[in-house]
Amino acid sequence: MISAALRAPATATSPWQLGAAELSQAFSQGSLSPVDALDSVLDRMRVVQPQINALVACDIAGARTAAQASAQRWRLGAPLSPLDGVPLTVKDNIPVAGLPCHWGSKLYAGFLPGQDETPVQRLRDAGAVIVGKTNVPEFTLQGYTDNLLAGVTRNPWNLALTPGGSSGGAVAAVASGIAPLALATDGGGSIRRPAGYAGLAGLKPSWGAVSRSGGLPEILPGLEVVGPIARSVADLVLMMRIIAGPAAGSWQAPSAPAGRQKIVYWRHIGGSPVDTQILASVDAAAAALQALGHRVEEQTAPACIANFNQVAWPVLSATGLAAVLKDTDGREAELTPALRQLLAQGRALRATDLFEAQREVRDMRTELAQLLTGFDLILTPSAAALPWSASESHPTEIDGQAVGPRGHAVFTAFANAAGLPGLALPAAPSAHGLPIGLQLLGRPGADAGLLALGLDYEHHHPWRQRWPTLA
Repeated sequence: MISAALRAPATATSPWQLGAAELSQAFSQGSLSPVDALDSVLDRMRVVQPQINALVACDIAGARTAAQASAQRWRLGAPLSPLDGVPLTVKDNIPVAGLPCHWGSKLYAGFLPGQDETPVQRLRDAGAVIVGKTNVPEFTLQGYTDNLLAGVTRNPWNLALTPGGSSGGAVAAVASGIAPLALATDGGGSIRRPAGYAGLAGLKPSWGAVSRSGGLPEILPGLEVVGPIARSVADLVLMMRIIAGPAAGSWQAPSAPAGRQKIVYWRHIGGSPVDTQILASVDAAAAALQALGHRVEEQTAPACIANFNQVAWPVLSATGLAAVLKDTDGREAELTPALRQLLAQGRALRATDLFEAQREVRDMRTELAQLLTGFDLILTPSAAALPWSASESHPTEIDGQAVGPRGHAVFTAFANAAGLPGLALPAAPSAHGLPIGLQLLGRPGADAGLLALGLDYEHHHPWRQRWPTLA
């Protein structure tokens, strides 16, 4: 396996290394065409896909047709949007017309959607070039990426390790140069943790910020949202302009620099362990935010967060799976052992268990709303563990302490239940060059302000020229 090293070229040397905004500028200036960009991305895909297994389906013919149409629009000076001609990938739990949507499960092995889900249609209408679908764990309910249909996805920074999940294929594709953008979902941290493991930026929008229709059955009601993954916050903004709001183009993007923010910093949740290198990296990020003029105050996380992780999340995820698979016609044997176990747990739970879990969520939302009257943002690590073996569902130990399947994921799912927007940003990497991520959480609806702060942070602490070394 390859252990990737950091390298920092002064400028991008190939179109596949360019971000979405840079591609758009090059198209506008006529120095590059969407067809050139697609050819470069496809060449890169042929090199890295056999190593990382990020994609589960490709639409090369459709992408080429879209790129050629885009090139004509740019020649005429009539692009549909700044993303016209920009290549991107779509996570395999988001329907794309004419491409398989397997949801990582044999139970969906024959599903071929006839229409795009709303965010995909908006991107297509904006001229974006859809290259293919990215790999996920079965039913997107685990924090690593492997399934019985497509197999394991590997982290471009170290091929022995996982890129996390459930958006592991999405981040592996962006981090390795298979398109600068990915459309993904986040139901319990599935954008933010993998973005941290891959050295990328990712946004979990506020609940309802990105309209959804024509999608798969809702497996985490009230929790899962669609959001962007990119190599820069600026590119997240470009993508949100297309997919967010009641109508395409209606979302209010950041229009002014972020003002001075009051930030509460949680280093642990309920005393759960966190890797010491992660803490050192996020501590440095907290100091950097203070140096930019923000006030950062370290506090103990409220007990309601650990209560949610321990009491509510297991019920919500298990009952969600049981609801989606209520009519499986005896096909449970086609599930992975982990999902069979989770399904059995969901079917054994009572209505009163779900009611109690929902009460925990309501109480937590009330407490967090009160906390966010005194603070603008919450800062935490994006994950408690560094990336682990690609073939294992979770790390069993963090900082010398035994942990369960969600021990690495304690910082993220509560934000989904509370509807908070969450921005994942790269922090300083580990001693061996592995990416480490931080997350910033804002009040519901404060997505634009969160991105404004992210833009300022990346301006002072750039990271996007770090690339994993893949042959």
